[in-house]
Amino acid sequence: MGEEKHGHKHILVVDDELSMREFLEVMLTREGYDVTVAENGAAALKCLDTTPYDLLLSDIRLGDMTGLDVLRAAKAKKSDAPVILISAYATTETAVQAMNAGAYDYLPKPFANKELLLTIRNALTMRTLEEERRAMAHTMEKKLRFGRIIGESPEMQRIFERITQVAATRTSVLISGESGTGKELIARAIHDASPRASKAFVVVNCGSIPENLMESAFFGHKRGSFTGASTDQKGFFEAADGGTVFLDEISELPLALQVKLLRALQERKILPVGGTQEVPVDFRIISATNRSLEEAVIVGKFREDLFYRLNVIEIRLPPLRERREDLRMLAQHFLDKYAKEMGKDVTKLSSYAIDLLQRYDFPGNVRELENLIERSVALSSTNIILPESLSLSFHKRRKIHREDGAAVDTEAMEDVASGVQLDDILERIERRYLEKALDLTRGNKQKSADLLGITFRSIRYRLSKYNIE
Repeated sequence: MGEEKHGHKHILVVDDELSMREFLEVMLTREGYDVTVAENGAAALKCLDTTPYDLLLSDIRLGDMTGLDVLRAAKAKKSDAPVILISAYATTETAVQAMNAGAYDYLPKPFANKELLLTIRNALTMRTLEEERRAMAHTMEKKLRFGRIIGESPEMQRIFERITQVAATRTSVLISGESGTGKELIARAIHDASPRASKAFVVVNCGSIPENLMESAFFGHKRGSFTGASTDQKGFFEAADGGTVFLDEISELPLALQVKLLRALQERKILPVGGTQEVPVDFRIISATNRSLEEAVIVGKFREDLFYRLNVIEIRLPPLRERREDLRMLAQHFLDKYAKEMGKDVTKLSSYAIDLLQRYDFPGNVRELENLIERSVALSSTNIILPESLSLSFHKRRKIHREDGAAVDTEAMEDVASGVQLDDILERIERRYLEKALDLTRGNKQKSADLLGITFRSIRYRLSKYNIE
């Protein structure tokens, strides 16, 4: 009956009096606990080295050391078992020391058996609840994070689930989304969750490689195949053998190379430039685009057969404005990251700063948010990010969302059809931003220039132009 009630909870009893050890062992065993006894501190430490316990019950005076020493040793060994200390020499000072050292409770001798058993039950209940809380927090953390990706919105939860589904396969994945949404993070998460995780993850930006070097970069070349080819060189696909090739900005791939890529995908073989023998290669393709590949196919800029090869599974990453539930969590993550990197004691964003972020359009998506928080941490002089610490990109034409959800331009458009004076409008906008930057930085011209993305010489000239002190 006792065993069912307590589920084989294991208690370590430490006392230098044989009669007390025997009494506690009999009483606790009858209650259904598994009990180990130790006659002094040294014996207790040996027990802690070899066995995890659910609770420690120790006398304060042990001869060779004190119960406080055992308590501190248990904590040093990362034991999370609650510790109850007992003593016939109870003093207020000792009780305070025990609680400060992390004891669950401190009982004077003689104690009532019911009181001790109730204290033990409460301590074990507390430990069980804490374990459940940690397990729930771990489960929630896994739900809110996938690798380095963070998101609690339904959209991101569906993407996490899709990553899990496709990771174990060799199926080609196309990730679509606006710039700054984190497409490379998704690709890396798929790779890291796959059986290929121990192999290479090769990132290729298709828009940054000169067209005349693309074939060599992708498929490698043989010595002497062209001027400057002094040695054999492996391409991206050979470098990723057994792993994953991530082709970012896939829409920038020229048609001539699209043909060769299609063949490599179909045959799982590549032919280096200047080579005569095809090389078998095992790779997985994950590609990404911030443009519509369907439209590129329609206008003849992207091969339809290659599109279907790449787009077996599509993951669409929503822009940040479509998953505002994630903004607070992302902002805090970046705040913690950059505060640590910069060694600054900036711990949170004010509710007003969060409200301002929630109403901002974030055309640059998560990348813009990260840059914004990094800049705000760098410029912050307090331990909290206030609205005035946020250097939102108002010098660019952006939109802020009103509380009713409507989007409004940061600079109201005048009726161009009836004729306007553009220079006057631009000067008015420039003056307004100069004055706002000076107000936010309390007149510091260098910081104002930083906020506006201009040089110190430029801001001096502009302030002089408008007679702004």
